[in-house]
Amino acid sequence: MASKHLDARGAWLVLGSATVWSFGGAIARYLTVSDSWTVVFWRSVFASAFLMAFMLWQHGRQGTQRLFWAMGWAGVGVGLCFATASTCFVVALAHTTVANVLLLQAGVPLLAALMSFLLFRERVPRATWIAIAAVIGGVAVMVSDSVGGKVSPIGDGLALLVALAFASATVITRRHAHVAMMPAVCLGTLMAACVSGTMAQGFAVNAVDGLLLLAFGAVNLGLGLALFVTGVRLLPSAMAALIGIAEPVLGPLWVWLIHNEVPSQRTVLGGAIVFLALLAHIIWQLRQPRSEPSSP
Repeated sequence: MASKHLDARGAWLVLGSATVWSFGGAIARYLTVSDSWTVVFWRSVFASAFLMAFMLWQHGRQGTQRLFWAMGWAGVGVGLCFATASTCFVVALAHTTVANVLLLQAGVPLLAALMSFLLFRERVPRATWIAIAAVIGGVAVMVSDSVGGKVSPIGDGLALLVALAFASATVITRRHAHVAMMPAVCLGTLMAACVSGTMAQGFAVNAVDGLLLLAFGAVNLGLGLALFVTGVRLLPSAMAALIGIAEPVLGPLWVWLIHNEVPSQRTVLGGAIVFLALLAHIIWQLRQPRSEPSSP
């Protein structure tokens, strides 16, 4: 059984990844590229380049090759999950608001907890279930404005697919904590680049969009993935996914401050509920007595 104590290093890494990812919507709003598949292609290419360069710098050419061979089918599964999530995220932004794309991902902790319990009997503390319930309630308030057809069902459906893929990647990474997943997420970005490359209407972008896509890919996606797969190995699946809720909470805030895409009162109220639930649960975890973690 995993330790009930919160691993501070893992928590900070996952929180860092969520914070980096939360700027995705704000960056995407600056892009003038009309074809979503072109955006996915360049974002994935730049993310792949960043992750590959990082691994080569850290492990060298031969070490990087060994990492790719060692990741096995678990790494392929994680790669597929992140390829799906990163692709659907960008396409969903073309159909609905940033707030709804991000907030519908708040089901990730519940999905991750259920998967871990049903597939691996990983115990989820009662306090974590309470926090998950509070998060779901807060998100229900936040997206209640969507009821009545204000948001495209295509966008909502893609956002839910992102949540499912992300939860699956979280569980796989946690269950195979002994496997370095950096090459897996690099593989995922390469998969997304290959798929979107066949769907894109063209690859030409102007200089400003090129710089934005560089930040969107290398920093927002690449750095976020590197932080996540490093930190999630140190935390229970449900806890890692719960900390990741910082992304959908912060995302609408950046879009509001940068683009003046003003959130509704329900979005603000629901966001406050989510934030307080997450903060309370992290404080509770920090107050628990440390115990020796076991292998997942």
